[in-house]
Amino acid sequence: MSPRTRLVVLFGGRSAEHDVSRVTARHVCAAVDSERYEVVPVGITRSGQWVLAESAAKALLDGPAALPEAFDADGPAIEPTPVLVADGHTVVLPLLHGPLGEDGTVQGLLELADVPYVGSGVLASAVAMDKAMAKQVLAANGFPQARWLAFEEHEIGPGTPATIVGALGLPVFVKPANMGSSVGVSKARTVEAVREALAVALRYDEVVVVEEAVTGREIEVAVLGNEAPRASVPGEIVPGNEFYDYDDKYVTDGARLLIPAPMPASAADEVRRLAVSVFRALRCSGMARVDFFYEEAGRGLLVNEVNTIPGFTPISMYPKLWAASGMPYPALIDELVRLAVECHHRRRRTTDR
Repeated sequence: MSPRTRLVVLFGGRSAEHDVSRVTARHVCAAVDSERYEVVPVGITRSGQWVLAESAAKALLDGPAALPEAFDADGPAIEPTPVLVADGHTVVLPLLHGPLGEDGTVQGLLELADVPYVGSGVLASAVAMDKAMAKQVLAANGFPQARWLAFEEHEIGPGTPATIVGALGLPVFVKPANMGSSVGVSKARTVEAVREALAVALRYDEVVVVEEAVTGREIEVAVLGNEAPRASVPGEIVPGNEFYDYDDKYVTDGARLLIPAPMPASAADEVRRLAVSVFRALRCSGMARVDFFYEEAGRGLLVNEVNTIPGFTPISMYPKLWAASGMPYPALIDELVRLAVECHHRRRRTTDR
């Protein structure tokens, strides 16, 4: 890395998590050390246009206090090529939550551009984004999970809700397979509610995942690294709403985050070990947040899901977990950039001939 690395911050995107991404980008840019990085904020509009976020770039020069509440796509449309320069000094930080950003699509573009980028590669991003596929991979590797079913849209018929209830009981959670931030997630307590929840989930994806409702604590672990990943202290989420939904995460700040999670040392060690094992099983790199359910008097720790681009807002669990583990926000960004360059160099060894 040069003394001043060019950091291209990608945000926005075409998914339903566009607004979450904008908030994340604002706070990441505010934390970046301008003496170490030349920050180039690039927004992707809901229609898919790439734009230089001119007002955001100007505000960065004036200091973090001048940053707007949200970045506006206020510049002319640009082609990705000019900002994705394989010059040895550019690193891309994709903060694109959800489909067409977190699912391997942008990662593939960055691979073709031969530019280092923060986070997992194409395979891990795609598998982790698709909850149904991730659950299959985790099951094949013997990880404990809650009971679940998955359906493609064409498989869902009039009798599907009754089939679900017969297999999983009530209540159940119904989710689009490829979405995050609890977008499109419903808790259904009746057969008719399951039918309605399936319709909601299908607005966001062609594949739907249905999970049994687990009575347990929500534990999350942040993982950081490439070939030698390490886990943060575990944290616990106590939802402010009935479950940890979109408003809880990004609007009301109603959830309580307990860091470190109040749990026996043996359980804390086990959840950290499991988090690293899951990270490896999905071939993640750079960063991921691994979420668990903890049934203290039942099945113990159950893997819920993996987020390869976790939230980075000030109320997000990932940076809070690393801060509690001795790595403050700016240092975390530095480490993610270093890991991106390391990973890029390793991939180049197998592609350069």
